[in-house]
Amino acid sequence: MQLTVWTYEGPPHVGAMRVCTGMTDLHYVLHAPQGDTYADLLFTMIERRNARPPVTYTTFQARDLGSDTADLFQSAVRDAYERFKPAAMIVGASCTAELIQDDPGGLAKAAGLPIPVIPLDLPSYQKKENWGAAETFYRIVRSLAGPHAPAPGHVRPARAAGTRPSCNILGPTALGFRHRDDVREITALLDRMGIDVNVVAPMGASVADIARLGEADFSVVLYPEVAGTAAQWLKRTFGQPLVQTVPIGVGATREFIAEVAAITGVDATAVLADPASRLPWYSRSVDSTYLTGKRVFIFGDATHVLASARIATEELGFTVAGMGTYSREFAREVREAAARYGVEALISDDYLEVEEKIAAAHPELVLGTQMERHIAKRLGVPCAVISAPVHVQDFPARHSPQVGFEGANVIFDSWVHPLMMGLEEHLLGMFRDDFEFVDGASPSHLGHAPAKSEPHDIQVAPAIAEAVAGGSDAVAWSVEAEKELKKIPFFVRGKARRNTEAYAVEKSIPVITVEALYDAKAHFGR
Repeated sequence: MQLTVWTYEGPPHVGAMRVCTGMTDLHYVLHAPQGDTYADLLFTMIERRNARPPVTYTTFQARDLGSDTADLFQSAVRDAYERFKPAAMIVGASCTAELIQDDPGGLAKAAGLPIPVIPLDLPSYQKKENWGAAETFYRIVRSLAGPHAPAPGHVRPARAAGTRPSCNILGPTALGFRHRDDVREITALLDRMGIDVNVVAPMGASVADIARLGEADFSVVLYPEVAGTAAQWLKRTFGQPLVQTVPIGVGATREFIAEVAAITGVDATAVLADPASRLPWYSRSVDSTYLTGKRVFIFGDATHVLASARIATEELGFTVAGMGTYSREFAREVREAAARYGVEALISDDYLEVEEKIAAAHPELVLGTQMERHIAKRLGVPCAVISAPVHVQDFPARHSPQVGFEGANVIFDSWVHPLMMGLEEHLLGMFRDDFEFVDGASPSHLGHAPAKSEPHDIQVAPAIAEAVAGGSDAVAWSVEAEKELKKIPFFVRGKARRNTEAYAVEKSIPVITVEALYDAKAHFGR
């Protein structure tokens, strides 16, 4: 574990909470001290849920450590069953309770409850939240769907003629980035293709729903970080094909449709022919030519980073200046993608290292998590959020998916608008000292007297002038050149400053004037 002010993922029991909270009749008894109940706020405050997560904490205190904490846990299990009457229960320990080694699984089994009790072994000091969610979902699926598995060697029967194919949608959880809207969007897309949804899990699923996952003709792995392990088990056990293309972006959505059609044999021609997304035309229109070549830094969970890099390069004409993920389980996939884009992948969960890499890459747009939003704000760079962890504003009241053709529309707006707002901010800054914008200026249509320009000497900041006079390698900027530099959009101003200073050093120019600034611009523009 690492002591830090901010983290991309919580401990694995938070991942288990996300799975349990997404389901309808599952309860989680967590052996944890009183302070660990903070996790409830993630769902009620950030996701704005109207009910507390279905979690019972033992909330032991320091004085309880000298007594029987095992008895305290068993009492919590019995009380939770009597109060909430769940259809199944999962039990485990938080990172603090793990040190006590009370064996929650064995204690819950000894309680003799008349419902399935699924023990979780989540190593809090080696693994993190997404792994915890994936492991929890896998254990639930294996425990509840396992009894309905066919015998080894059983051949899956063909679908009855005239019946629509059915599928599972796997991976959406509570606290997921746009999971609620993604499920709605992908369900509608599948329905247009003539495919029914058997079960969406874990979000919205009941214990009985999990038990019938094997009835579907295939499964859609919408979020591999959560559903990958369980989906592979379903494939091995029930012979259930998997659709593993995540439909984020126009190109990926078309590939998703083609993959589903290949598995089911449905005719997807009409769905593919429908121009449901405006992203392709908007990105090709004349108003979007300024997007071409924009340098973008991408960081977040692996699924959204990989999809975003493809959209950025293939659908918007951006240049990937850097990319990375905090999902160490998917480091190989991200490294391979980064190599294709000519950059080195950053695999890290240290937000300070991420900030350092972003600053060094000098991007014109940052796509990341809530943390990258703060980093970009400090660096003065536009940013759009593409991945969890996110804050409350990224759980909008409106329908705002990331998947499918409508998701591509949302992505276009979300990514391009920060650049346009950056341009507006630049124009406001550029004309801030204009005679029509100062206090007391009369309306322009009434006429005005132009200000007289006075000759003046080149002014240099005293500290820099002193350094230059002392023979330092520092490059001085005249006051006029600094003012001219501010007319350059803020999201490329840093690059312009560095290029100009490099030009001044190369040409032995001690003080950068307005003329030198434009000479440098011409030099690097060749």
